[in-house]
Amino acid sequence: MTLGITPEIIASWEVPAFETPLWLGRQHLWCVVIPVINEGARIKNLLSRMASLKINEIADIVIIDGGSTDDSLGLELLRQKSVRGLLVKTGPGKLSAQLRCAYAFVLEQGYEGVVTIDGNDKDDPEAIPRFIDALKQGVSFVQASRFVAGGVAENTPRLRNFAIRFIHAPMLSLFSGFRWTDTTQGFRAYSRKMMLDPNIAPFRDLFMTYELLAYFSYRAPKLGYCCQELPTIRRYPKGEVPTKISSLKGNLSVLYVLFRACFGFFNPKIS
Repeated sequence: MTLGITPEIIASWEVPAFETPLWLGRQHLWCVVIPVINEGARIKNLLSRMASLKINEIADIVIIDGGSTDDSLGLELLRQKSVRGLLVKTGPGKLSAQLRCAYAFVLEQGYEGVVTIDGNDKDDPEAIPRFIDALKQGVSFVQASRFVAGGVAENTPRLRNFAIRFIHAPMLSLFSGFRWTDTTQGFRAYSRKMMLDPNIAPFRDLFMTYELLAYFSYRAPKLGYCCQELPTIRRYPKGEVPTKISSLKGNLSVLYVLFRACFGFFNPKIS
Protein backbone atom coordinates (compact mmCIF):
# COMPACT_ATOMS: atom_id res chain seq x y z
CA MET A 1 0.00 0.00 0.00
CA THR A 2 1.31 3.45 -0.96
CA LEU A 3 0.20 5.89 1.75
CA GLY A 4 -3.44 4.87 1.65
CA ILE A 5 -3.54 3.83 -2.02
CA THR A 6 -3.83 0.09 -2.51
CA PRO A 7 -1.99 -1.65 -5.35
CA GLU A 8 -5.40 -2.55 -6.81
CA ILE A 9 -6.37 1.12 -7.04
CA ILE A 10 -3.09 2.07 -8.69
CA ALA A 11 -3.43 -0.82 -11.13
CA SER A 12 -6.85 0.49 -12.16
CA TRP A 13 -5.52 3.94 -13.10
CA GLU A 14 -5.16 4.73 -16.79
CA VAL A 15 -1.98 6.79 -16.99
CA PRO A 16 0.08 7.47 -20.14
CA ALA A 17 3.62 6.16 -20.24
CA PHE A 18 6.22 8.57 -18.90
CA GLU A 19 9.87 8.68 -17.94
CA THR A 20 11.48 10.21 -14.87
CA PRO A 21 14.85 11.79 -15.78
CA LEU A 22 15.00 13.63 -12.45
CA TRP A 23 13.57 12.76 -9.04
CA LEU A 24 15.22 13.89 -5.82
CA GLY A 25 12.52 12.64 -3.48
CA ARG A 26 9.73 14.28 -1.52
CA GLN A 27 10.64 17.00 0.99
CA HIS A 28 7.28 18.68 1.66
CA LEU A 29 3.62 17.68 1.97
CA TRP A 30 2.72 19.95 -0.96
CA CYS A 31 3.98 20.12 -4.51
CA VAL A 32 3.77 22.43 -7.50
CA VAL A 33 3.21 20.68 -10.84
CA ILE A 34 4.20 22.62 -13.97
CA PRO A 35 3.05 21.26 -17.36
CA VAL A 36 5.27 22.39 -20.24
CA ILE A 37 5.97 21.77 -23.88
CA ASN A 38 8.53 23.87 -25.76
CA GLU A 39 8.20 26.86 -23.43
CA GLY A 40 11.77 28.03 -24.01
CA ALA A 41 12.66 31.17 -22.06
CA ARG A 42 9.20 31.31 -20.49
CA ILE A 43 9.69 28.27 -18.25
CA LYS A 44 13.17 29.48 -17.29
CA ASN A 45 11.75 32.85 -16.29
CA LEU A 46 8.94 31.23 -14.29
CA LEU A 47 11.41 29.04 -12.40
CA SER A 48 13.56 32.08 -11.65
CA ARG A 49 10.55 33.93 -10.25
CA MET A 50 9.64 30.91 -8.12
CA ALA A 51 13.22 30.70 -6.86
CA SER A 52 13.11 34.38 -5.86
CA LEU A 53 9.90 33.72 -3.94
CA LYS A 54 11.52 30.67 -2.28
CA ILE A 55 8.61 28.45 -3.28
CA ASN A 56 10.89 25.44 -2.82
CA GLU A 57 10.89 26.09 0.94
CA ILE A 58 7.17 25.30 1.20
CA ALA A 59 6.53 22.93 -1.73
CA ASP A 60 8.38 20.57 -4.05
CA ILE A 61 8.51 21.59 -7.71
CA VAL A 62 7.75 18.90 -10.31
CA ILE A 63 7.74 19.56 -14.07
CA ILE A 64 5.74 17.37 -16.45
CA ASP A 65 7.03 17.74 -20.00
CA GLY A 66 4.78 16.83 -22.91
CA GLY A 67 7.74 16.12 -25.21
CA SER A 68 9.72 19.35 -25.62
CA THR A 69 12.33 19.62 -28.36
CA ASP A 70 13.72 23.07 -27.50
CA ASP A 71 16.34 21.98 -24.94
CA SER A 72 14.81 24.28 -22.32
CA LEU A 73 14.84 21.68 -19.53
CA GLY A 74 18.48 20.90 -18.90
CA LEU A 75 18.85 18.89 -15.69
CA GLU A 76 21.61 21.10 -14.30
CA LEU A 77 19.45 24.21 -14.79
CA LEU A 78 16.50 22.49 -13.11
CA ARG A 79 18.64 21.56 -10.11
CA GLN A 80 19.87 25.14 -9.84
CA LYS A 81 16.26 26.33 -9.76
CA SER A 82 15.39 23.83 -6.98
CA VAL A 83 13.24 21.59 -9.20
CA ARG A 84 12.92 18.19 -7.52
CA GLY A 85 11.32 16.24 -10.34
CA LEU A 86 11.14 16.12 -14.13
CA LEU A 87 8.68 13.73 -15.75
CA VAL A 88 8.50 13.30 -19.53
CA LYS A 89 5.30 11.93 -21.04
CA THR A 90 6.06 9.41 -23.78
CA GLY A 91 2.52 8.14 -24.25
CA PRO A 92 -0.27 9.79 -26.29
CA GLY A 93 -2.32 12.85 -25.40
CA LYS A 94 -1.95 16.53 -24.61
CA LEU A 95 -2.54 18.58 -21.44
CA SER A 96 -4.91 16.26 -19.57
CA ALA A 97 -2.66 13.30 -20.38
CA GLN A 98 0.34 15.21 -18.99
CA LEU A 99 -1.57 16.06 -15.84
CA ARG A 100 -2.61 12.45 -15.32
CA CYS A 101 1.06 11.44 -15.42
CA ALA A 102 2.02 14.07 -12.88
CA TYR A 103 -0.94 13.62 -10.56
CA ALA A 104 -0.55 9.85 -10.44
CA PHE A 105 3.15 10.26 -9.67
CA VAL A 106 2.73 12.82 -6.88
CA LEU A 107 -0.12 10.92 -5.26
CA GLU A 108 2.04 7.81 -5.13
CA GLN A 109 4.76 9.92 -3.49
CA GLY A 110 2.35 10.85 -0.70
CA TYR A 111 1.69 14.54 -1.28
CA GLU A 112 -1.33 15.98 0.55
CA GLY A 113 -2.13 18.48 -2.19
CA VAL A 114 -0.91 19.83 -5.50
CA VAL A 115 -0.79 23.28 -7.06
CA THR A 116 -0.68 23.39 -10.86
CA ILE A 117 0.64 26.44 -12.71
CA ASP A 118 1.20 26.66 -16.47
CA GLY A 119 4.80 26.78 -17.65
CA ASN A 120 4.22 29.67 -20.07
CA ASP A 121 4.89 32.36 -17.43
CA LYS A 122 1.51 34.13 -17.74
CA ASP A 123 0.58 33.55 -14.10
CA ASP A 124 2.30 35.25 -11.18
CA PRO A 125 3.58 32.52 -8.82
CA GLU A 126 3.33 34.87 -5.82
CA ALA A 127 -0.12 33.38 -5.21
CA ILE A 128 1.20 29.84 -4.65
CA PRO A 129 1.62 30.20 -0.85
CA ARG A 130 -2.01 31.38 -0.58
CA PHE A 131 -3.15 28.33 -2.53
CA ILE A 132 -1.29 26.04 -0.15
CA ASP A 133 -2.70 27.89 2.87
CA ALA A 134 -6.22 27.32 1.49
CA LEU A 135 -5.52 23.59 1.13
CA LYS A 136 -4.24 23.50 4.71
CA GLN A 137 -7.49 25.12 5.85
CA GLY A 138 -9.58 22.38 4.24
CA VAL A 139 -10.36 23.76 0.79
CA SER A 140 -10.32 20.94 -1.75
CA PHE A 141 -10.26 22.93 -4.99
CA VAL A 142 -8.65 26.36 -5.34
CA GLN A 143 -9.08 28.17 -8.66
CA ALA A 144 -7.07 31.22 -9.69
CA SER A 145 -9.16 34.13 -10.91
CA ARG A 146 -8.09 37.34 -12.58
CA PHE A 147 -11.69 38.57 -12.41
CA VAL A 148 -12.42 38.60 -8.66
CA ALA A 149 -11.53 41.55 -6.43
CA GLY A 150 -7.75 41.86 -6.25
CA GLY A 151 -7.14 39.93 -9.47
CA VAL A 152 -5.41 41.40 -12.51
CA ALA A 153 -6.12 40.62 -16.18
CA GLU A 154 -3.57 42.22 -18.48
CA ASN A 155 -3.61 42.02 -22.30
CA THR A 156 -6.15 39.18 -22.30
CA PRO A 157 -7.23 38.61 -25.93
CA ARG A 158 -10.71 40.07 -26.45
CA LEU A 159 -12.28 36.89 -27.82
CA ARG A 160 -10.90 34.82 -24.97
CA ASN A 161 -12.04 37.38 -22.38
CA PHE A 162 -15.56 37.31 -23.82
CA ALA A 163 -15.71 33.52 -24.00
CA ILE A 164 -14.55 33.05 -20.40
CA ARG A 165 -16.75 35.70 -18.83
CA PHE A 166 -19.94 35.17 -20.82
CA ILE A 167 -19.88 31.51 -21.90
CA HIS A 168 -17.41 29.23 -20.10
CA ALA A 169 -17.60 30.46 -16.49
CA PRO A 170 -21.39 31.15 -16.50
CA MET A 171 -22.16 27.72 -17.93
CA LEU A 172 -19.98 25.88 -15.43
CA SER A 173 -21.47 28.01 -12.64
CA LEU A 174 -25.00 27.08 -13.70
CA PHE A 175 -24.39 23.36 -14.01
CA SER A 176 -22.02 22.91 -11.04
CA GLY A 177 -23.90 25.09 -8.54
CA PHE A 178 -20.78 27.09 -7.64
CA ARG A 179 -20.22 30.62 -8.89
CA TRP A 180 -17.05 30.52 -10.98
CA THR A 181 -15.52 33.55 -12.69
CA ASP A 182 -12.37 32.16 -14.36
CA THR A 183 -12.57 28.55 -15.50
CA THR A 184 -10.19 28.03 -18.41
CA GLN A 185 -6.82 28.72 -16.84
CA GLY A 186 -4.79 25.96 -15.30
CA PHE A 187 -3.55 27.77 -12.19
CA ARG A 188 -5.29 25.64 -9.55
CA ALA A 189 -4.83 23.53 -6.44
CA TYR A 190 -6.39 20.20 -5.48
CA SER A 191 -6.47 18.19 -2.27
CA ARG A 192 -5.30 14.58 -2.14
CA LYS A 193 -8.75 13.50 -0.90
CA MET A 194 -10.52 15.02 -3.89
CA MET A 195 -8.13 13.58 -6.44
CA LEU A 196 -8.47 10.08 -4.97
CA ASP A 197 -12.27 10.15 -4.85
CA PRO A 198 -13.63 7.30 -7.05
CA ASN A 199 -16.63 9.52 -7.82
CA ILE A 200 -14.21 11.85 -9.59
CA ALA A 201 -11.75 9.27 -10.97
CA PRO A 202 -9.39 11.51 -12.95
CA PHE A 203 -7.19 8.64 -14.12
CA ARG A 204 -9.13 7.64 -17.21
CA ASP A 205 -8.06 7.71 -20.85
CA LEU A 206 -10.99 9.89 -21.92
CA PHE A 207 -9.04 12.83 -20.42
CA MET A 208 -6.58 13.57 -23.22
CA THR A 209 -6.70 17.29 -24.10
CA TYR A 210 -8.39 19.99 -21.96
CA GLU A 211 -11.13 17.84 -20.43
CA LEU A 212 -9.78 17.68 -16.87
CA LEU A 213 -10.00 21.44 -16.35
CA ALA A 214 -13.70 21.74 -17.17
CA TYR A 215 -14.50 18.39 -15.55
CA PHE A 216 -12.99 19.28 -12.16
CA SER A 217 -14.80 22.65 -12.16
CA TYR A 218 -18.10 20.87 -12.79
CA ARG A 219 -17.69 17.72 -10.75
CA ALA A 220 -16.05 18.92 -7.50
CA PRO A 221 -18.87 21.33 -6.47
CA LYS A 222 -21.53 18.79 -7.49
CA LEU A 223 -20.00 16.33 -5.02
CA GLY A 224 -19.95 18.88 -2.22
CA TYR A 225 -16.22 19.64 -2.11
CA CYS A 226 -15.17 22.99 -0.69
CA CYS A 227 -14.19 25.20 -3.62
CA GLN A 228 -12.69 28.67 -3.59
CA GLU A 229 -11.45 31.24 -6.09
CA LEU A 230 -8.42 33.34 -5.14
CA PRO A 231 -7.32 36.55 -6.89
CA THR A 232 -4.26 36.18 -9.09
CA ILE A 233 -2.36 38.10 -11.74
CA ARG A 234 -2.39 36.84 -15.31
CA ARG A 235 -0.45 38.82 -17.89
CA TYR A 236 -0.34 38.08 -21.60
CA PRO A 237 2.73 39.59 -23.29
CA LYS A 238 1.93 42.35 -25.78
CA GLY A 239 1.72 41.14 -29.35
CA GLU A 240 2.00 37.47 -28.40
CA VAL A 241 -0.47 34.89 -27.12
CA PRO A 242 1.52 32.03 -25.51
CA THR A 243 -1.02 29.24 -25.71
CA LYS A 244 -1.36 25.79 -27.23
CA ILE A 245 -5.01 26.48 -28.18
CA SER A 246 -5.35 27.56 -31.83
CA SER A 247 -7.67 30.46 -32.59
CA LEU A 248 -10.61 28.61 -34.19
CA LYS A 249 -10.28 24.84 -34.01
CA GLY A 250 -8.82 24.91 -30.52
CA ASN A 251 -11.47 27.23 -29.12
CA LEU A 252 -14.26 25.15 -30.64
CA SER A 253 -12.72 22.10 -29.03
CA VAL A 254 -12.73 23.84 -25.63
CA LEU A 255 -16.45 24.64 -26.04
CA TYR A 256 -17.18 21.04 -27.05
CA VAL A 257 -15.41 19.82 -23.92
CA LEU A 258 -17.36 22.35 -21.83
CA PHE A 259 -20.73 21.05 -23.02
CA ARG A 260 -19.71 17.43 -22.47
CA ALA A 261 -18.54 18.18 -18.94
CA CYS A 262 -21.68 20.11 -18.01
CA PHE A 263 -23.96 17.33 -19.24
CA GLY A 264 -22.13 14.66 -17.26
CA PHE A 265 -20.37 12.90 -20.11
CA PHE A 266 -17.16 12.52 -18.08
CA ASN A 267 -18.81 11.32 -14.87
CA PRO A 268 -17.53 7.89 -13.83
CA LYS A 269 -19.85 4.91 -14.04
CA ILE A 270 -19.98 3.75 -10.42
CA SER A 271 -21.26 0.18 -10.07
